[in-house]
Amino acid sequence: MTEHLVDVTGLAVDFPVGAPGSHVRAVDGISFTLEPGRALGIVGESGSGKSTVAAALLGLHRGTGARLAGTVRVGGTDVAAASPAELRALRGATAAMVFQDPLSSLDPYHAVGDQIAEVYRVHTAATRRAARARAVEVLDRVGIPDAARRSRARPHEFSGGMRQRALIAMALACEPRLLIADEPTTALDVTVQAQILDLLQGLREERGLGLLLVTHDVGVAAETVDELLVMRGGRAVEHGPVGRVLASPTAPYTRALLAAVPRIPAPAPFEARGSGGGAPAGVRGAAPGSGGRAGGGPAPQGGGAPPAVEATALRKEFGRGERKVTAVDGVTLSLRPGETLGIVGESGSGKSTLGRMLVGLLPPTGGELRHAGTPTTGIAPGAQMVFQDPVSSLNPRRSIGESIADPLRAAGERDAAALRERVGELLTRVGLEPGHYDRYPHEFSGGQRQRVGIARALAPRPRLIVCDEPVSALDVTTQAQVTALLAQLQRELGIALVFIAHDLAVVRQVSDRVAVMRAGRVVEEGPVDEVYGRPSHPYTRQLLDAVPALDPELAARRRAARQEVYA
Repeated sequence: MTEHLVDVTGLAVDFPVGAPGSHVRAVDGISFTLEPGRALGIVGESGSGKSTVAAALLGLHRGTGARLAGTVRVGGTDVAAASPAELRALRGATAAMVFQDPLSSLDPYHAVGDQIAEVYRVHTAATRRAARARAVEVLDRVGIPDAARRSRARPHEFSGGMRQRALIAMALACEPRLLIADEPTTALDVTVQAQILDLLQGLREERGLGLLLVTHDVGVAAETVDELLVMRGGRAVEHGPVGRVLASPTAPYTRALLAAVPRIPAPAPFEARGSGGGAPAGVRGAAPGSGGRAGGGPAPQGGGAPPAVEATALRKEFGRGERKVTAVDGVTLSLRPGETLGIVGESGSGKSTLGRMLVGLLPPTGGELRHAGTPTTGIAPGAQMVFQDPVSSLNPRRSIGESIADPLRAAGERDAAALRERVGELLTRVGLEPGHYDRYPHEFSGGQRQRVGIARALAPRPRLIVCDEPVSALDVTTQAQVTALLAQLQRELGIALVFIAHDLAVVRQVSDRVAVMRAGRVVEEGPVDEVYGRPSHPYTRQLLDAVPALDPELAARRRAARQEVYA
């Protein structure tokens, strides 16, 4: 009988917490096996224990104070009983890990090729020349163009997708039998995500590589794995073939998880829509239930009310001379009170730069910007922004109540009692409690911190809120909660929303209209159902085709079609 590549039986992991001797259970009784050439996906919400399981396969909990029970065998090695030398051999030669954030995994001071070569030398005792050659070889294998030259570049000179490919190259350097990928595509746009998933699939087929994929994105798992393990609260609630789990889930939690996943129906044939490239600004999208904004809302205010924001031929350039880069190139749009405009596009398309100009955080190089009919320069009155990462936008040394109160102080409010009362109202409105005023950001989950960011944006009673990737780092159920909150606030307050994201399914769910950006320009704009259902621009079709599907058979057909295009 062939030995399993991975064999986990009754794994339990307890982490130390609070008083000495106190522990909390993060993983409770997990069992699974993985064969060579097969792929297992572990999915679940943040805090479900999925990354803790992945780390246990490489013995990464050793020396942390964590207590482990059960057995973990990888490539025949008992991880718990392995000596330090055996663990070093396991890590890299037998199994390797690809982490979510390549910027924190790569040294910014050293060339990418040198870092890969160092890993290779540690595990093989190869010469420097041989290690450098191996680095170029694996960079070429993962699709880095002109690998010999790019191997001398530093991480900041690579795009996000190229950095992730470099991490995969580093993991492949010693030809491991198992690749553990922990959220490898979370921060990537849909087309780059599709390329990374295709790469992982190709490596499995070529090398018989086993793959353990940890993700909160069920669609990504559907595109990539053979079996799915669903975790909640440290336990496995469902485990089986991916097609069966997605089509006929037996656990109520799995059904709830799948129900929270925003979906995109297949668009009509390309020629079905005219070549007009969208609809006039201000046209409202679909009614609730047919696509478009989840939860509906009041009709955008028309009549004599001026647009909440209006941009005409907006342009933004960075640098000067030969190094000048045009990030936004002649964008014209308008947004009425109570309306949501989604902006989608790949990384580098200019969507975040446009969002920052709309609220006045970046001055435009050219064009005109109006808020409520009034030309504006500098910080826009009545406009606020919700950022992607609430951790970096909240001061860790100040309570969340103090951070929420900052816009009120900037507006002239000085009465401490009035400030606390207003912040308490805002916390209640976003689903938190007034008593949370004195807590600090690290005491909240990712979804709760994003609610804090929304409360701070609401504090000065804005007419316009620009949300820049507000849910990209959140699991699907938390995403659904945050988008539902934004829809509710818009219904109650009539706020105009700009929703910037690389996740096309989420944008479809929350928006009335959508603008598709590429290389600084809007290539298509119109009601959400029209753009998604009958795209008129080839680039829009390309983006839609790259969105992960919950149907593994459809995913396989799309992957085959992409391979034909790039062959």
